[in-house]
Amino acid sequence: MKYPERIRELRQDNDLSQREIAEMLGIAQTTYSQYELYKRPMPIEYLVALCKYYHVSADYMLGLTNKK
Repeated sequence: MKYPERIRELRQDNDLSQREIAEMLGIAQTTYSQYELYKRPMPIEYLVALCKYYHVSADYMLGLTNKK
């Protein structure tokens, strides 16, 4: 599983909209949508921010493990 699938899954599991996550990151909703669709690579600082927000490891977010 790649990180776009993980970030979508985590967002949906937490009943959050793309807009809410984009606002938390300080970016446009359309930009965040492109991360979930794998149309644009996500900068590492946003990946780290999402790991902290969801309380998961970077290994989990990147699909290297299934252990959160």
